[in-house]
Amino acid sequence: MLELTAYELAEKVRDREVSAREAAEAALARIDEVEERVRSFITLTPELALERAGRVDERAGSGGIRLWEAVPIAVKDVLSTRGVQTTCGSKILEGFEPVYDASALRNFGGDMIMLGKANMDEFAMGSSTENSAYGVSRNPWDLERVPGGSSGGSAAAVAAGEGWWALGTDTGGSVRQPAALCGIVGLKPTYGRVSRYGLIAFASSLDQIGPMTRDVRDAALLLQAVAGHDPRDSTSAGVEVPDYLAELDRGAEGLRVGLVTELTNIEGVEPGVREVVESVARRLEGAGASVEEASLPHAEYGLPAYYIVAPAEVSSNLARYDGVRYGLRVPADGVHEMYRRTRNEGFGAEAKRRIMIGTYALSSGYYEAYYARAQKVRTRIIQDFRAAFSRFDVLLSPTSPTVAFRIGERVDDPLAMYASDICSIPANMAGLPAISVPGGLSEGLPVGVQLMSDHFTEPMLLRAARAVEEVVDFRYRMKP
Repeated sequence: MLELTAYELAEKVRDREVSAREAAEAALARIDEVEERVRSFITLTPELALERAGRVDERAGSGGIRLWEAVPIAVKDVLSTRGVQTTCGSKILEGFEPVYDASALRNFGGDMIMLGKANMDEFAMGSSTENSAYGVSRNPWDLERVPGGSSGGSAAAVAAGEGWWALGTDTGGSVRQPAALCGIVGLKPTYGRVSRYGLIAFASSLDQIGPMTRDVRDAALLLQAVAGHDPRDSTSAGVEVPDYLAELDRGAEGLRVGLVTELTNIEGVEPGVREVVESVARRLEGAGASVEEASLPHAEYGLPAYYIVAPAEVSSNLARYDGVRYGLRVPADGVHEMYRRTRNEGFGAEAKRRIMIGTYALSSGYYEAYYARAQKVRTRIIQDFRAAFSRFDVLLSPTSPTVAFRIGERVDDPLAMYASDICSIPANMAGLPAISVPGGLSEGLPVGVQLMSDHFTEPMLLRAARAVEEVVDFRYRMKP
């Protein structure tokens, strides 16, 4: 059962060949087997998973379930879950239990079979999951290496077979980069495609919830579950949700693919990664796609612009953690001293670093020099994409410039860590959908290839990703 895709498992539960409870029990047994080594989760919810699986089975008998409801899932610990601890990987929210579910989870109905809350970099700030206050998750392909971040726990859980799929969030690559490093599929939908209500904010103009799955079909099914307009989220798009599975198998024939030179040949992209991406381009061409070089002239400025815009929004969003209403409170004489001690003890080093960067960028005398200029760069990146999509259906690049690096290798070098997201950040800055699909191996480790498309064109993006999957023939391998 553990070797099935989520879609295959869902069909079997629907057809009463296996039960949802049997699936949940299999996943929980696998978690017992490998979790001590992989450390994908902050909080496990076995009793809740089994209880909800039983209710799903009751409804399955009368044909009353949607496919996605049948499959146990891991949920990144940045999504609010009613009555279940939600920490964002931070000590400042240790023990915090929300009183409602995030909208993306509500779309599953009340019987979402949640296996647990997956580990993550604190408040989604990081590319390795080493910034979690609850320990480091490990890459199932090599336990001495990082799984990526910030959704590293979600990626590791799927790669290790601790469930069939997971939800992550992507602000600058945090679904796609760990998916690439762990050899799975990671999809960042168009900004506004999935409600952010109940997603604890990092950078509000960039954050987006996305599927992390074993293959592209599973990603399409999970997106079907979580997409849709939500009146509780002012940034939620009132765009009709199409059938994401309908066009999956149309193949590469006729697709116009642009290989982004600025992201493929940029300094820091490992030769092995570049070779995999170029190989995928050739194979797509062999399958009937037209492949030409594409240019995003301002893509290289996405990284510095992002590290102004995102910390500026962090400075605002994390100001709410003051020890007064919820989460950690460190007693002190006087309210201001209580604020200072609570935030000093509650936030980790990376959260503090980004709060300070953002506060500085927004401060009097520096706003125009930093934040306003970064937003102008963001506009240029959007214009570059608009021009590219007048010629191409999808754009192709590496997802991550490197394969998974060793635990501790970059933890003391913030700039090297930030560079991990250089290929993924432009799509976030423009609010575009993007997906990482396994393209092959380099040094025996997975390499993800990234596809990007225009706003709300996820059906075509998923079709292109499925075509990559077919020409590469990289099948899911449960590790370790």
